[in-house]
Amino acid sequence: MKDPYQVLGVSPSASDDEIKQAYRDLAKKYHPDNYINNPLADLAQEKMKEINEAYDTIVKMRASGHSEYSSNSSSNRVYQQIRAYINSGNIAVAEQMLLGISEHDAEWHFLMGSVMVQKRWFDEAKRHFTTAYQMNPSNPEYAAALQRMQTTQGQAYQTYQNNLCGGVSCCDCCTAMICADMCCN
Repeated sequence: MKDPYQVLGVSPSASDDEIKQAYRDLAKKYHPDNYINNPLADLAQEKMKEINEAYDTIVKMRASGHSEYSSNSSSNRVYQQIRAYINSGNIAVAEQMLLGISEHDAEWHFLMGSVMVQKRWFDEAKRHFTTAYQMNPSNPEYAAALQRMQTTQGQAYQTYQNNLCGGVSCCDCCTAMICADMCCN
């Protein structure tokens, strides 16, 4: 099956109301009753079937949490904004917006985990990704984030530590400073 959002001509970030309106507009245009005794009746019927399947698929995905958007349109928009801030590197604004949300659902924990990764607070990130996954284990995005944290967390700490002194451990930096101090005296 084609991408259901493409079939309806909407973005995956479209609100539930926008999706419903797109479905209604297409249903009016391609409804088989409009093509009685018309050579295009078979094509219209196929198109209508495709439209119905796409709409049903989107509704089911959103109801089961397989989409990154929940059924609440206002929280959808807020989460979309937060994702945009995270993706553009504006972590402080994303974090402030998240802290302003009182209900901490799976998406909230996922986004907060993403903020924590950017801040290099890996333990906190892992905790939030774990919570998001536990709240919605069928979401592949949450599962992938948690898996990445579990397999790369040690590497991330090592990389971060090495980057502090240009690839040299902090102990080597301190030892070099002590030696330099002793030589100067």
